[in-house]
Amino acid sequence: MSFDFDLIIIGAGVGGHGAALHAVESGLKTAIVEGAEMGGTCINRGCIPSKALLAASGRLRELQHSSELGIQVGSLQVNRGAIANHAAQVVEKIRADMTRSLEKLGVTILRGRGKLVAPQQVEVQGEKGSHTYTAQDVILATGSRPFVPPGIEVDGRTVFTSDEAVRLEWVPERLAIIGSGYIGQEFADIYTALGSQVILIEALETLMPAFDPDIARLAQRVLIKPRSIQTFVGVLAQQVIPGQPVTIHLSNGETLQVDGCLVAAGRIPVSEGLGLAELGIDTGKRGFIPVDSRMATDLPHLWAIGDVTGKMMLAHAAAAQGRVAVENICGRTAYMDYLSIPAAVFTHPEMGFVGLTEPQAKEEGYSVGTVRTYFGGNSKAIASGETEGMVKLVFDKSTGLLLGSHILGAHAADLIHEAAQAIARRATVRELVGLVHVHPTLAETLEEAYKRAAHALAGT
Repeated sequence: MSFDFDLIIIGAGVGGHGAALHAVESGLKTAIVEGAEMGGTCINRGCIPSKALLAASGRLRELQHSSELGIQVGSLQVNRGAIANHAAQVVEKIRADMTRSLEKLGVTILRGRGKLVAPQQVEVQGEKGSHTYTAQDVILATGSRPFVPPGIEVDGRTVFTSDEAVRLEWVPERLAIIGSGYIGQEFADIYTALGSQVILIEALETLMPAFDPDIARLAQRVLIKPRSIQTFVGVLAQQVIPGQPVTIHLSNGETLQVDGCLVAAGRIPVSEGLGLAELGIDTGKRGFIPVDSRMATDLPHLWAIGDVTGKMMLAHAAAAQGRVAVENICGRTAYMDYLSIPAAVFTHPEMGFVGLTEPQAKEEGYSVGTVRTYFGGNSKAIASGETEGMVKLVFDKSTGLLLGSHILGAHAADLIHEAAQAIARRATVRELVGLVHVHPTLAETLEEAYKRAAHALAGT
């Protein structure tokens, strides 16, 4: 049987884009289907615009504390519209660059909504009608969207999700944020820098429940308590009614009235309307497409990557999954290693983490050891006035294997990559002790942590 393409990718986000580039490099005739903006959530409504806003909030915080370094700054003026325009321009540039990179390599861009109508057949419904294309292999990379819990009514203005928040159309005087995960933390950083009073509402029993407990506690001391942030923990927002003001009915019986409410309660996959059920693919109650570590589904020649799989909902993880899928399509067996994929939260200061948290390591049965080092004892941090921070290592006491690294502090998003590479090659803390770091740098906090971990092993 002859095919129109070797590979069709449905979804042109970071994962789909990365898969397309690698497919072309591997000699595959490739098409990518996109019914909305090129770049998906990350480029248009997620990672990129939020980082542009965080760049502004970070610069503002630096200027507010510049007197500590002997620099006196006059009255600061914030132009919300200019900040929003900067974020929009960044999105436009990166989206255009992404599109050009695909076109330059000869990837066929099919505009419209893609759907599987049979194995190895994709129907694209565009503005001018539908057309069916065939391909030897198909990758689904349709991403995710914000989850809005029952009882919450979103109007896109006074009650909104991160999709709207990245446009920064206004700065509420009092803003409730439902959810204390990475999205909630980043937007709390942005809005408090711009003058909002924030109320964090977390349904679970602890703030930042997915983080290592030590990092979560330090984050509360550094990122929450010193700022205009009130918290409700173990409390559910049972009903949220848009308006002026927004009314929020809590499970503890209290009623809040605020100017705006950001719903940051997680994300759900975009897997409906793809024709999966008709082909025998069961996405279960949550809607995620089941895949193995090669990114293969239960249907031959059908693969899935990114948020729609629910494995690790990060743009760079999607790109890595795309590469693994293409490698397997080309007959070169490859597997995902989720343990070594780092993640970051771009608050001020930042958080970075990779591998297992301490509770996760204990749950998996390891003989767990931990060590901590602090930015307050680091020469570079002291010189730059960035002493709030900590590095925590989680390791196996029986083998010395590094299991996880968790950092809160300046440039944590950059520092975490060293630990990620160490975990990727399954290094032990004894091996890592031999690494030499430039002095003075923040990376020496990791060096000190390796030494403490190795010393702890020597004493056992």
